[in-house]
Amino acid sequence: MTMIVVTGTQWGDEGKGKIVDLLTENVDVVCRYQGGNNAGHTIIVNGIKYDLHSIPSGILRNNVVSFIGNGVVLDPVQLIDEMNKLTGKNIEISPERLMISPKTAIILEYHKVIDKCREEAKKDSKIGTTGRGIGPAYEDKISRIGIRAGDMADESVLYRKVKAALKEKNSLLQHLYGQEPFCADKLTKKYAALGAELKPYILDSTFSFGDYVKGKRVLMEGAQGALLDIDHGTYPFVTSSNTVSGYFPVGSGISPFRGISNIGLVKSYTTRVGEGPFPTEDKGDDGERLRENGGEFGTTTGRPRRCGWIDMVALKYIFKMSGFTSIALTKLDVLNSFEKIKIATSYMSGGKVIDGFPCIADDLNKVSPQYFEMDGWMSDISKIRSYEDLPKEAKLYISYIEKELKTPVSIISIGPGREETIVRKEFL
Repeated sequence: MTMIVVTGTQWGDEGKGKIVDLLTENVDVVCRYQGGNNAGHTIIVNGIKYDLHSIPSGILRNNVVSFIGNGVVLDPVQLIDEMNKLTGKNIEISPERLMISPKTAIILEYHKVIDKCREEAKKDSKIGTTGRGIGPAYEDKISRIGIRAGDMADESVLYRKVKAALKEKNSLLQHLYGQEPFCADKLTKKYAALGAELKPYILDSTFSFGDYVKGKRVLMEGAQGALLDIDHGTYPFVTSSNTVSGYFPVGSGISPFRGISNIGLVKSYTTRVGEGPFPTEDKGDDGERLRENGGEFGTTTGRPRRCGWIDMVALKYIFKMSGFTSIALTKLDVLNSFEKIKIATSYMSGGKVIDGFPCIADDLNKVSPQYFEMDGWMSDISKIRSYEDLPKEAKLYISYIEKELKTPVSIISIGPGREETIVRKEFL
């Protein structure tokens, strides 16, 4: 078996969809192993735009199997809608091409209502959740009262589990948030019907992903970015799953003890959606230009992304714990029009340079980044297909990133299309 792991190294939106799509040309299986449909991957193929939220990016390749792993929380309503939209764009969706682990946690309606109620109740302390029920579904998984994909096939099992969960959920909804309670019978019928529709895609409870991928070429597709990791991110302004690259064996059911290509996605600048600290955010003209040049609006929410300069302090923090073997540098073309490009090289707090990245939000809010400036290239690089043909300023920028992160840049994205990519190393 040959394996590639692809994860984001910042606050998400690093362009994972395109890079995964590029690499799927030579793989057999793509596995999504964590997160929920609050993530969004945008891929453009032959001028057609595909927005993926739950389905792995491998679905756009005819010869690739897409696997939704046990580390994911899955909304069956949204999944079926996404399947139908892809079918409408002539993408084949079949049980031979899309497989779901029976251990995958399911998002139910009450998870979404609780998620939205909690966010509204926080008023000025919101964390920027998408309200899609991701966090509450993970809570139920950890509390051992969750519904799993395999449960939807048996209506009696589903009813028993839904009824047990609603004892707590309805009390919370009624007495704390003033919401209408859910009916166990109605919910069971709804999700049993969804389960019947998805049954051909949900694997048997004896399925072993580790056995299935023996002798195959596998790509592990992460969601969000490492700085949103529930343990290692800017807590509490994080997502509800482990987004660092090291989670892939847990979220899929595969051994980590084998040689892998571990690719870290680095956007050529930095963005963040929602609330939370963002040291290199630029609230002036440069930030607005990055947003407009990069089309920085959320795939899932449509919200404008906050934009700023690349942050080496944050990246070094993530790289030290991730063991990346190469970098996919994305959206380099967004910097085409900048005469000067800034790179955050250190933080100051209380008048002193601090050592390392303070991942606690209250501490990170107190820092001010110190910048190193480089000359921009002031030209369109989207038509270039060779690293040697890039402007010298672009090559100096890439070399600086490689030196600081002690990792080679093996893929350079210079536009949204598949062909707008420079690949300096073959992975399979």
